[in-house]
Amino acid sequence: MRRNKQLDVPTVRCAIYTRKSTEEGLEQEFNSLDAQRESAEAFIASQQHEGWQCLPEHYDDGGFTGGNMDRPALRRLLADIKAGKIDCVVVYKVDRLSRSLLDFAKLMEVFDTTETSFCSVTQQFNTATSMGRLVLNVLLSFAQFEREMISERVRDKIAASRRRGKWSGGMPILGYTVKDRKLVVDKVESERVRQIFQLYLDYQSLLSTVTELNRRGWTTKRWTTKKGTHRGGKLFTKNSLYALLTNVTYAGKIKYKDEVHNGEHEAIVPDELFAKAQTLLARNGHTGGRAVRNKHGALLKGLLRCSPCGCAMSHTYTSKGNRRYRYYVCGTAQQKGWSECPSPSVPAGEIERFVVDQIKCIGRDPDVIAETVQQVRRQTEEGIERLSHERLALQQQLRDDNNELQNTAAMTKHVDRVSRLADLQDRIRATERRLTKVDNELISLNGELLDDTEVTKVLAEFDQLWEALAPREQARMLELLIERVEYDGDRGNVSLTFHPCGIKSLTDELANHREDAA
Repeated sequence: MRRNKQLDVPTVRCAIYTRKSTEEGLEQEFNSLDAQRESAEAFIASQQHEGWQCLPEHYDDGGFTGGNMDRPALRRLLADIKAGKIDCVVVYKVDRLSRSLLDFAKLMEVFDTTETSFCSVTQQFNTATSMGRLVLNVLLSFAQFEREMISERVRDKIAASRRRGKWSGGMPILGYTVKDRKLVVDKVESERVRQIFQLYLDYQSLLSTVTELNRRGWTTKRWTTKKGTHRGGKLFTKNSLYALLTNVTYAGKIKYKDEVHNGEHEAIVPDELFAKAQTLLARNGHTGGRAVRNKHGALLKGLLRCSPCGCAMSHTYTSKGNRRYRYYVCGTAQQKGWSECPSPSVPAGEIERFVVDQIKCIGRDPDVIAETVQQVRRQTEEGIERLSHERLALQQQLRDDNNELQNTAAMTKHVDRVSRLADLQDRIRATERRLTKVDNELISLNGELLDDTEVTKVLAEFDQLWEALAPREQARMLELLIERVEYDGDRGNVSLTFHPCGIKSLTDELANHREDAA
């Protein structure tokens, strides 16, 4: 601390700290931060006889909460205090510095260590006295109480809004835009979301689906904040895909904690499609794909269900000497006792051979072959429709990106202008590459025709190929073909339910193996 020669008193170097919790109104010529600083400067001027002197540095935190200390101007203030540049910190009100008792205690410890005083313009007290500290703690307790009450009111409002099915803000999601604080379906993005759900059902694996999405150049939701910062638009990962597939918003619902309520917005994923995706995710486990360990070669793992109990049958085994006996056991029997199920277990090898034999009969049944050809043709038509929708979406994305590129290039002052231009150019090139691939796939699909002879030829080779496959490949082939197997041991019935496009998936798989062998 230096001395003021004119007044012969120590010079007190005063730093003014200002804060505002929100960014609203900061763009105005004279805002809340300016008002706080003006009041503090006037107070410091009134203390000139005590040697007080206002430092020119500004410590302004606009748009930062007082509930924590993660504020850039506050960090600079503390650094300058520790460097010995400041003798007194002046604020308009105590809660401008902090609304947390714990954080304020830490700040006061720093002030005491560096012999820095603290002053509030509207609340007169001296922190050097015990009474001043008591008043300060009382004021701060009320400040923290007010902050917690505001937080509770906000949480209660969000809870009430969501229970009424209203969207209460947050990050926008792929498939919707926000208008008048309501979710509105985006036609282009919603079609892409439905295709993502269908792709997961087709690939039955998060990782395989992510690979396909990245191959197509599809990204997460892209949006611009009120500050003009660009967010999202990143390639999918397993985590982001899992978050998308489990988001009940797409089914027309709103979630609050563990509660799910009907939403005001329009659903973009049919209930049946959404339910199938959740069932598959639950069956595949946390890893979300076929890569779930199946070290004992259980061909019907995740497929076999007990018909009387309506629950899954899990694979297990017992060992006697060097021999291992494999079984599928009903979940009800495992949890409640074997007397609770009419057919608690079935030998694994026996039911697996039965299912495989039924599949081998497909190629010998003319009616099944005719149905297969129809399914292939329907699948081809669906593929053409899907690619046509994607082509329209890509063309729209190209137009939007080119417009944004022109607008960004016209900006003369922008912090991330150069990097943003580079990102847009990279995105445009990726979209153009994907558009070329889509055009090629459309040409291929339009010229694709599978007849009865080809299907018969491929399926006739199933017996020979099946024996050459490893157990893991056999299990994967059954997953492609079969949706579930119902076992009723009491009546001696086994029923197979095939995937809607299972026959086509099997035909494609066998055709690929035949080409590889050639």
